[in-house]
Amino acid sequence: MENQQIFMLIIYTTFFCFMPTSSTITPNQSLQYPETLVSSAGIFEAGFFDFGNSRGQYFGIWYKNISPRIIVWVANRNVPAQSTTPVLKLTHEGNLVILDGSGGRVWSSNSSQIAVKPVMQLLDSGNLVVKDGESSENFLWESFDYPGDTFLAGMKLKSDFVTGPYRYLTSWRDSDDPAEGEFSYMIDTKGFPQQVTTDGTTILYSTGPWNGYLFSGVSWDRMSRFLNFSFEFTNKGVSYGYETLNSSVLSRTMLKLNPRGATERFLWSNQRQSWDIVNSHPTDQCEYFATCGVNSICNVNNVPICECLQGFTPKFQAKWDSHDWSGGCVRRTNLSCDYGDWFKEYTGIKLPETSSSWFDRSLSLKECETLCLRNCSCTAYANSDIRDGGSGCLLWFHDIADMRKHPDRGQEIHIRLPFSERGIRGTKIQRDLQGLW
Repeated sequence: MENQQIFMLIIYTTFFCFMPTSSTITPNQSLQYPETLVSSAGIFEAGFFDFGNSRGQYFGIWYKNISPRIIVWVANRNVPAQSTTPVLKLTHEGNLVILDGSGGRVWSSNSSQIAVKPVMQLLDSGNLVVKDGESSENFLWESFDYPGDTFLAGMKLKSDFVTGPYRYLTSWRDSDDPAEGEFSYMIDTKGFPQQVTTDGTTILYSTGPWNGYLFSGVSWDRMSRFLNFSFEFTNKGVSYGYETLNSSVLSRTMLKLNPRGATERFLWSNQRQSWDIVNSHPTDQCEYFATCGVNSICNVNNVPICECLQGFTPKFQAKWDSHDWSGGCVRRTNLSCDYGDWFKEYTGIKLPETSSSWFDRSLSLKECETLCLRNCSCTAYANSDIRDGGSGCLLWFHDIADMRKHPDRGQEIHIRLPFSERGIRGTKIQRDLQGLW
């Protein structure tokens, strides 16, 4: 009995001495199942895992001590290790590599920077980083630069206009297959930046352009209570992220893009020991991209939900009456492109999609109106930033699409109409517009 106890003690000591005792490893160490790294405050854990099927093993990051396990990042998501004994190593140059049982390379971080004293560390943000030296804050490589299907606090979705590449979320293929799926969650920068979720190259739904606080279609009242969003937009690139307003209370929060293309934002409740869904998209039919076609507005509280904008009529009336709104709406009367045109103000709106828009963030709203009037193709204008009373100019041309009534606040947009749509306001508006010239 005594010999058996000594034997078990030796096994126990050998096993736990081999396992890393901190959130870091160096080139002299490696990681193999069931060994894990744990962030310093015990929030995240990293290691190898599988789904109990024949696909193989993955190296990933998950929330520690939360069941069921939530995987937030996978290194070798497209190439699982078929061996039962894969190993994660940090090379002396600062590269992370996953090797199979025979020593073949399954995955590599392919860092372009060379380290002198490389250290890999799992941070309490869920970011797995490689840095040069234990105390260094200079990251040579970080998992946050290679997002999967999860958007964590502190992470940035970004695009570098000069050097690239673009960072965005991609869904898993299935709940037990982390390989890249068909859906993407990204910032579209072809016009004024807007957040879109795509199915391949097709926009599935959008939460609209950035308005200074949030994306135009997001529920402002709910999100502003516990999250602070950041958006940087320069001539060099775009960067979007968020932080929790009280990190000591809301230490676990994430946005997930699921294999069906929907996004869900979660907060962990310590009291209930469960995840609360505080925001999801799409929530209704109006959120699907251009549900009502062009030159229309979608309002989920109306029956039917689609309505042509003032001055427009359904392009295909019979289809419209049968709730096929894909053809959208066309003008009853063409614009005159002179002093007779005017603008109708719509309030409480999620702005239309902006991939073909023009913007100038230095102009006032009055200057924006004047600029739109001078271009016969300009059909709508709005502030690009609604903070502090509004600033900046955002212009739309020709048809506009994906405009809806906002679920709580929304903002203003001004739609261009011909003289015939002025009604009793015509005389005063005509005088005001002539005064601009």
